[in-house]
Amino acid sequence: MERLISEDTTGARAAGMAAAQRLVDMHGDFLDGLETDLDAEHAPATQDRGAAA
Repeated sequence: MERLISEDTTGARAAGMAAAQRLVDMHGDFLDGLETDLDAEHAPATQDRGAAA
């Protein structure tokens, strides 16, 4: 609790949020593409049910 109060009163939280927003603004397209690639890489394999019949 003390840490949260300190972050709120010193502006550390606001500075961190602003830095995170700048990162998203500058590299959002890259991060979106990376997320898509990683999701596809780790998606469960689908089975072709028609081939088994």
